[in-house]
Amino acid sequence: MAINYAALKQRPFPDIAHTYGPTDCILYALGVGAGMDPQDGGALAFTWERELKALPTMAAVLGYPGFWLQEPDTGLDWKTVLHIDQEIVLHRPLATSGTVIGRTRIEEIHDRGVKDGVGRGALLHTRRDIVDGMTGAPVATVRLTELCRGEGGFGGPPPPRIVTRPFPEDEPDGSLLLPVSPQAPLIYRLSGDDNALHVDPATARAAGFERPILHGLSTFGMAGRAALRFFCGDEPARLKAMRVRFTAPVLPGDTLRVDMWHSAPGQGRFRAFVAREDRLVLDDGDVEFHPSPSAFRSDGRTCRMEEPDR
Repeated sequence: MAINYAALKQRPFPDIAHTYGPTDCILYALGVGAGMDPQDGGALAFTWERELKALPTMAAVLGYPGFWLQEPDTGLDWKTVLHIDQEIVLHRPLATSGTVIGRTRIEEIHDRGVKDGVGRGALLHTRRDIVDGMTGAPVATVRLTELCRGEGGFGGPPPPRIVTRPFPEDEPDGSLLLPVSPQAPLIYRLSGDDNALHVDPATARAAGFERPILHGLSTFGMAGRAALRFFCGDEPARLKAMRVRFTAPVLPGDTLRVDMWHSAPGQGRFRAFVAREDRLVLDDGDVEFHPSPSAFRSDGRTCRMEEPDR
């Protein structure tokens, strides 16, 4: 397959009206690992109907247009596409029920060119604006970038030069351990991402993986839970934005370690690793939040949200 730049850039997406309620909020929270430890009282705010709160990262699944990459009109082979970065910006706290409208568009397709007759890939940048279904007020903006492997030389603009900021050399201000349930992909897919790569062994092997991998957005949501607790004291209204780059897949049954640093008032940085292998899976993480005197402070440098089974 080959990208038709003009056609893909202007591809229309229908508005998606998405009505959700407390059960959907709880299901999303379970899909990003909340409740793995029954002694974690903080998780109850997102997994129990009583005084329920919505996790801010649930914005990533609201108004979702479906797995459109597999549609014939895209000119893409979906099995070669990798999700490489994600951003959410919250314009208001998410309600635990209501109707929102998701409006998706392709912002740009960067052409990485061709080397030795082989395409070096295309960077597909997508934006989804989520608005209140009744008032039209902005709720959240969701951006993501996908790498279309094997593409290149289709006439799109070259990618901009990316300047990465080094992480602090000192120890993180806090580290959280989060176990990944073996059933996590089966639960997370119920929030709308039904890509077979995450549940079907044959599909995973065809895509180059030994077995099904965790959804990238489930890993994103797990890191979001860590950031919400460490930087925001589990107060969803304080989280303003979160951005991260995916560097490697996570497998069901792994344990994540999320390392976090305060970088400025209302700003933080984070990385995530598969703990036992010390393998980097999320990089260049940024968090923006409303500062508050009630901000969570760990006892020392390391705290645990949930103790993984040994």
